[in-house]
Amino acid sequence: MAATGDEAAAMDSISRVPAPPTDLNLQPEPDQKIDVSGTENRAPAPKRPSNNNDGCVETAEEATEPAEPDINELCRDMFDKMAVFLQGELTATCEDYKLLENMNKLTSLKYMEMKDISINISRNLQDLNQKYASLQPYLDQINQIEEQVTSLEQAAYKLDTYSKKLEAKFKKLEKR
Repeated sequence: MAATGDEAAAMDSISRVPAPPTDLNLQPEPDQKIDVSGTENRAPAPKRPSNNNDGCVETAEEATEPAEPDINELCRDMFDKMAVFLQGELTATCEDYKLLENMNKLTSLKYMEMKDISINISRNLQDLNQKYASLQPYLDQINQIEEQVTSLEQAAYKLDTYSKKLEAKFKKLEKR
């Protein structure tokens, strides 16, 4: 990922390393050979005399680390990579916060819509309750009429059964 513009300027300011001192002697000594890979080959260090007289124990040679090819270049490279890494981390964090902000805005809008819907439902429910209250006397009249019709129907059935009994008696009397 190549940085451009402000990112590059920020990375440059972070990754600036002071120039190496000029009085260092970076030339190899005459008894050293420089490998193509940049590591130095030195003659092995002489073995230290052993305090142990046991013939089976070997002494370790002193470990020598190969000299770094160019410590300043490595530091510069490390700082560049670290700056890119930190820039990526900060960018990712900023993107996370932007996403969270957008989600909060959308959630807020949804709640506003739900509030409007609930207000409309409440208003419609109040209207329906008022209409029901205005229709209540008519509904009471319908219930009274239904009760009267039921009582008339029962009276009609009783009258019908009484008239059948009278007719049966009249037929009996006629036969006699």
